[in-house]
Amino acid sequence: MLATLAACQGPVPAQVPPKGAQELGDYANGRIHVGAERTGEYIPLLHGKRVAVVTNQTGMIGPVHLVDSLLSIGIRVVKVFAPEHGFRGDASAGEHVADGRDGRTGLPLVSLYGNNKKPSPAQLADVDILLFDIQDVGVRFYTYISTLHYVMEAAAEQQKQVIVLDRPNPNGFYVDGPVLDTAFRSFVGMDPVPLVHGMTIGEYARMINGEGWLKGGVQCDLTVVPCTGYDHATYYELPVKPSPNLPNMAAVYLYPALGLFEGTMVSVGRGTDKPFQCIGFPGCTLGDFTFTPRTMAGAAKPPYEGQSCTGLDLSSYGDFYSRLDPGLKLEWLIGMYQASPDKVKFFNPFFDKLAGSASLRKAVQAGKSEDAIRAGWKKDIEAFKLRSKPYLLYPVPPASSR
Repeated sequence: MLATLAACQGPVPAQVPPKGAQELGDYANGRIHVGAERTGEYIPLLHGKRVAVVTNQTGMIGPVHLVDSLLSIGIRVVKVFAPEHGFRGDASAGEHVADGRDGRTGLPLVSLYGNNKKPSPAQLADVDILLFDIQDVGVRFYTYISTLHYVMEAAAEQQKQVIVLDRPNPNGFYVDGPVLDTAFRSFVGMDPVPLVHGMTIGEYARMINGEGWLKGGVQCDLTVVPCTGYDHATYYELPVKPSPNLPNMAAVYLYPALGLFEGTMVSVGRGTDKPFQCIGFPGCTLGDFTFTPRTMAGAAKPPYEGQSCTGLDLSSYGDFYSRLDPGLKLEWLIGMYQASPDKVKFFNPFFDKLAGSASLRKAVQAGKSEDAIRAGWKKDIEAFKLRSKPYLLYPVPPASSR
C-alpha cells in the first residue's frame, strides 16, 4: 500500500474528460443559475420586511454581492450574520470571528462562530426574514451546514421565516462515509448524515425540517429557492473559494478525505500554497514531497509552523481523478497511520468528532483494509439515500454514483 500511495503524488498530464464522461455530468457552469440569481423568486417576499442575511464572501450574484444588490434596490437589510471565516471569508479555521460593522456597507455584523453559534432572541427581535446564502461543499464537518441548523432552529423558536438561496454541491455526485452517531454530535457534525451527504444546502435544509432534527422537533417556516440547470451528476466549478484553505477544486474534491487528518498528527498543508492538497509531518517516510508551513492569510500558526514536513502531494490526483473515481478515499489515512512512528499519538480526540463515531478510528487501529471499512457503512449509506430522497430538488441521473 505505501508504494501505491507514494505513486499518487506524481504529476498528472493535462487531459480532457474521457470519452463518455460527459454522461456523468456537466463540466461547465454556463447552464446553471444559482438561487441568488433568481431574484424574481424571492425579492417580492422581502419588500416591506426587515431582513437579516446569513452569508459570507460566496454570496455573489455574478460580480456583485447579494447584500449590495439588496441594498441597491431598497430592501431593508438590518444586519448580517457571519459564519466561520467571517463575512468576507478571511478568518482562519477555528479563529474567533468578532461582531462589528461591515466597512463597506456599515451594516451590523453578528458572528455565528465562537461562543455565539445560534442567533439569540434579542438578535432576531428586529428581524422578520432570515435570508441564507452560503456556498457549501457537501461534507458533514464543514461547519456551514451546522450554522444553517442553528439558524433554522432559532428562526423556528422565534417564528421567523427562513429563505435559503440554493447553490450546487461540488461534491454532490456521490454519497459516502460513516453516518454520524448522534452520541458524537458537535459543531462539526450535528445531524445523522454520512460524511459526504450528497445534498445541496437547500436540500439539506429541507431534510433538517422534514426529519424533525431541530431541537424539540420544531418546524421552521422554510422556503428554498432552487438552482436551475443543475443535477446530481454535475461537476460544478466554484466561482469563489468557499473558505481560505479551499482555494481550488483539487482541494474541494480532496477535502472529505483530507479533512479527517485534522484529527491526527498529520498536516494537511495549512500555511502552504497547497492547503488540503498535500499531507505529511516531520520525519514522515511515506512520499518525498516536502513543505514548510508558515503563518499566512487564512492560516494563523498552522501545525508544524516553520518545520520541514515530508509526505504526499495529492493536488494532481484531486484535480482530475477524484471526479473519475468518486468516493471517500481511506488509503491515505491508513497509509499515514502505518507510517507514523508513534501510533499511540497518531489520533487525537477531535478525530472521532470529525468521523462521527469511534468506529473508523478503531478500524484503522485494528489494521482493517479500506474495503472492509467501507463495507461496514454500506447499509447505512443505502438507508440514508432512501431517507433523503423525498427532500431532493434535483435529478439523480442513472449514470451517477449518487
